[in-house]
Amino acid sequence: MKPLRLKLIACDVFLREVCLLIAKSPHIFDVEFTEKDSHNHSDHLKKLIQEKIDAGADKNYDAILLGYGLCGNATIGLVARDTKIVIPRAHDCCTLFLGSKERFKEHFKDNPSQPFSSPGYMERSESFFHDGSAGGEMEKDPVYLKYVVQYGEENARYIYETMYGSKSKHGKLIYIEIPETRKPDYAQLCRERAKTSGMTFVPLEGSIDLLDRLVNGNWKPEEFLILQSGHRSTGVYDWEEIIAGAEATET
Repeated sequence: MKPLRLKLIACDVFLREVCLLIAKSPHIFDVEFTEKDSHNHSDHLKKLIQEKIDAGADKNYDAILLGYGLCGNATIGLVARDTKIVIPRAHDCCTLFLGSKERFKEHFKDNPSQPFSSPGYMERSESFFHDGSAGGEMEKDPVYLKYVVQYGEENARYIYETMYGSKSKHGKLIYIEIPETRKPDYAQLCRERAKTSGMTFVPLEGSIDLLDRLVNGNWKPEEFLILQSGHRSTGVYDWEEIIAGAEATET
């Protein structure tokens, strides 16, 4: 198989994992990272990602890969110009840390805004954990947006606050650690921070598998959206498809 020429744009919480995988990959990469805290302002992050996509227009890439989940809708509304874009079917970046959307559903179904942390998350910010709600902005949380479509804004707000409001602030803190990039001292720091925040520390082993498939071109349609040229990404917000593509009105 001829090596692919790829551009990878990813959140820098995946820097260690991405660098490890690229070093072993047969493909040729250009890589750009965005700062972790960019997800707190999803409109800004979306604009930044689109700019980086557009900047590769004359590079003759075989594909542009995105290392993100929905991230408060930051990956919704992106347009593929002349190069296809590959986007994981993931609600949040912790899906990529866990290795599959099935494991995300297993551990986060009852509370998609469940706080979590990881070594990459901790070393990229003073904040020790992520609460899954786009920086605390309910209106940008994909779960809330799905409820708005289903039940209307007023009912959606009531349901969201009833189901997730208190849990996301005073529940458990899941710590995801991938074996290949394990940092034992970070786990202890996170355990201590959880205790001082009144949260229960829950360690969980992660997996590099989904990132591996993204980097190495194993883009199964059930795991990745392949956004073809002239199409725009749209939100689905279920547990299976999560993100879809539609013809863009302007490209």
